[in-house]
Amino acid sequence: MTEVLFYDPLYSPAVRLTYSIIAARYGSVWLFVRHKKRSTWEIPGGHIEEDETPDETAARELREETGAIEFTLEIVSTYAVRKDGATGYGRLYLARITTLGSLPGDSEIGEVTESGTLPDDLTYPDIQPQLFEMAKKHLERGKE
Repeated sequence: MTEVLFYDPLYSPAVRLTYSIIAARYGSVWLFVRHKKRSTWEIPGGHIEEDETPDETAARELREETGAIEFTLEIVSTYAVRKDGATGYGRLYLARITTLGSLPGDSEIGEVTESGTLPDDLTYPDIQPQLFEMAKKHLERGKE
């Protein structure tokens, strides 16, 4: 069983954060990506490199995976995923993209799609719906 736990946005676990995941808004739609080697959809994001902060990773991955040029990033939550006895930590962001360009030529992403809802065919169906719901709640709180 997979368990996703949410913490304060700047929570710092005893171990290094591994992932930055970015729920990306472009106008009134969400952006989802499909890796060239997969047929399923994902929320943009990726591994935090050794020389990067989670914020730097979020900005880099958003550019690489969606073609975003101008955007703002907000930290939604630090999160943990517990699965098969292991726990990994990441940081969830909300991006508001104002200018979208083309994917970089060397992108690992095969396709970007716009949607009002989370796609059905997900790469990580036990994790992504929970991250998406948390990002949607954060977005709605910002409109109040």
